[in-house]
Amino acid sequence: MKTSTFLFKPAAICACFFAAALTAHSQVLFTDNFDAGTSGTTWASNQSAADSAVNFAFDYSTLGIPSANGVGGTTTGIRFLTNQSAGAQQGISASPLSQTFTGSFKITFDMWLNYNGPLGPSPVGGSGSTQVGSFGWGTNGTSVQWAGSSSSVMFGATGDGGSTIDYRVYQNNALLSPNVGAGVGVYAAGNLSSSYNNTDPYYSTFGGASAPAAQVTLFPGQTGTTPAGSPAFAWRKIELIKLSDSISWSMDGKIIATAPLTGVTLSGDNLFLGTFDINNTASADTNDFLITAIYDNVVVTVVPEPSILSFSGLVGLALLSRRRR
Repeated sequence: MKTSTFLFKPAAICACFFAAALTAHSQVLFTDNFDAGTSGTTWASNQSAADSAVNFAFDYSTLGIPSANGVGGTTTGIRFLTNQSAGAQQGISASPLSQTFTGSFKITFDMWLNYNGPLGPSPVGGSGSTQVGSFGWGTNGTSVQWAGSSSSVMFGATGDGGSTIDYRVYQNNALLSPNVGAGVGVYAAGNLSSSYNNTDPYYSTFGGASAPAAQVTLFPGQTGTTPAGSPAFAWRKIELIKLSDSISWSMDGKIIATAPLTGVTLSGDNLFLGTFDINNTASADTNDFLITAIYDNVVVTVVPEPSILSFSGLVGLALLSRRRR
């Protein structure tokens, strides 16, 4: 009996360490699926011009877009519009009220980028179709985060691949090039001048998407398929993982970019979602409202510090080793 009891305890202790790490990993800090329709009172929006708008309880099925949760799921999310008629570069963003996220954590959400057709491959998009879906961390939540003025780490992607810079990383309003900082690669595609353009082979897993049949029925001009490397017309699972010295962005499990945080001073510790337009012209299309960024199912969870995971792993290995002896 004594031998049996002794052999059991190390395994039990080891399991406790890994269970603790798993619990920390699954701890939810914040969540919002926008289904309650009350996010307009728990989020705040900021915009650079009056020509932008946000709807915190938007039924995206009215644009023929399926549920981010699959068949039978709800279709309520947060929707952004910008540069509807002014013909000026501008942006809009929104952050949850009174939230700060520090330490190591993961932000996940679903993103749908939509634009006015034809989708492509030639021509790609209707009038004014190129806008950027944007998101990130490091804002105080009281100022708009966009390419013209940001005080955060901001990531973004064009829906239609209509820019020479389709995948973007900003630090305090500075657009990071592919080889920023002594050759340290920011974009997973590499250090070439093409590494943040949708034509880079790295992004070829995206693109070739059609507009949902329901959207084509509502808006017959939404024909064709998206160009290679462009992320529009599909629900994309976005993950932002913030560690002590970096924050990374992945889309559908594919790493897009990693931004260093060492020496970077940000305005706060909140997250944000939004969209912006880098062009001085507005769409002349009567369906310009189809140029939009929609988000759903925002969740923030704790990521255990590497030292915690390493310690629990070492303890577990030591105890298992002792058991074998």
